[in-house]
Amino acid sequence: MHSSTPAAPSAGEPDPERGRGTPVGRRVVLGMLGLGAAGVAVGGSVQGTLDNVLASVSAKDPTGVTGLLPGGGGFRFYSVSDSIPHRGETDYRLRVDGLVDRPGSYRLSDLRTLPQTRLVRDVQCVTGWRVPHTAFSGVLLSTLLDAAGIRAGATALRFTCFDGVYTESLTLDQARRPDMLVAHTMNDKPVTAAHGGPVRLYAAPMYFYKSAKWLSGITVTKDVQPGYWEHYGYDVDGWVGRSNGRHDDPTS
Repeated sequence: MHSSTPAAPSAGEPDPERGRGTPVGRRVVLGMLGLGAAGVAVGGSVQGTLDNVLASVSAKDPTGVTGLLPGGGGFRFYSVSDSIPHRGETDYRLRVDGLVDRPGSYRLSDLRTLPQTRLVRDVQCVTGWRVPHTAFSGVLLSTLLDAAGIRAGATALRFTCFDGVYTESLTLDQARRPDMLVAHTMNDKPVTAAHGGPVRLYAAPMYFYKSAKWLSGITVTKDVQPGYWEHYGYDVDGWVGRSNGRHDDPTS
C-alpha cells in the first residue's frame, strides 16, 4: 500500500474521483431511488435496462449519491469516466501485446471459441458490499498468455479499458491462477455495458476494483504498473480480507 496516499473509503462512503459529469438534480436522484428499489425485485431484460439507466445517471453524478443505490442483485455502479462506453459484436477488440512473441487481437467471436471456464464466487467491493454466488464465464487469462508466448523478463500485466481512463495490474503469477478470467458472461448472460461489458476482467479472489470493466488491452510488462485506484491508496495486491486493513472473509 502506498503510505503517501489516502486509504480506501470505508463501507458506505462514496468512492473518490468518480465521474465528473454534469450534476444530477434532486428529481433525478429521487427517481433513481425508485429505480434502485425496483432493481432488487425484477430480472431478465427488464433488469438489464434498469442497470443501464442507473449506471448512465450514476456516471454523471459527482455527489456519489447514486453510486450508493443498489443495482440488479445488489450491485452498485461506479465509474471514473463521464459516460458508460459501449462496444459490440462489430467493433469490440481485445489486444494482447507487450513482452510477448505473438501479439494478438481478439473479437468477441474469437473469445467464445476458446476453452471456457465458469466460476461462481462472492463479489466483494472494498467499500463493503458483497454479492454472493455470482457466476462469471469466459477465457482463463493463462490461456491468452500461453497463446501470446511470454518473453523472458516479464513479471506483470497492465490492463487498459475502452473508457479511456481505467487501468489495472496483476503480477504474472497472479494472472496464471485458475480463478482469473477474461469474462464475457455474468450469471450466464452477456455482460452488459453497465457491468463493464462486453468483456471485463474478473479477478475472483480479489476486491472488485481489480476486475477492470470495459477491458480492451492486456500488456505484458517488466514490472507492475499500479492501476487507477492504486494511485489513490488501494492495495496493488487486492486480496479479499488483506487489502487496506479490511478483514472481509475471502471469496474463494
